[in-house]
Amino acid sequence: MSVTVRIPTILRTYTDGRSEVTAEGGTLQEVLADLDRNHQGIAARVLDEDGKLRRFVNVYVNDDDVRFTEGLATPTPDGAGVSIIPAVAGGAR
Repeated sequence: MSVTVRIPTILRTYTDGRSEVTAEGGTLQEVLADLDRNHQGIAARVLDEDGKLRRFVNVYVNDDDVRFTEGLATPTPDGAGVSIIPAVAGGAR
């Protein structure tokens, strides 16, 4: 399955500045593995040392937050959009 992955500004050094790239895979885990094969080092910024999504990174498949679906096992149908969104810290004082 081919999907479009939206890359946040902070990770674009891994994609030669591109804001969107394509990746292959039937699940989010497969997509992230393919993404890392083609843009080495990016998975380490999205996944922790145990291979789980980092707390401060939100990932959506189409409009669904994968933390509330099947996590890394979330299906990524052909043509889906995957968005990697770093969490924003802070708040009003």
